Amino acid sequence: MKRIAILVMALGALGTVSACNTVEGAAEDVKQTSKAVRRAL
Repeated sequence: MKRIAILVMALGALGTVSACNTVEGAAEDVKQTSKAVRRAL
């Protein structure tokens, strides 16, 4: 369970760092991050 929490935080941080300058771009990054987390689980 601890690994999953770390994975989610790391992916969230990665999404934040790579977010575009627009709200739409940031939303797309969050969406892609959530998809990656679901696939990992």
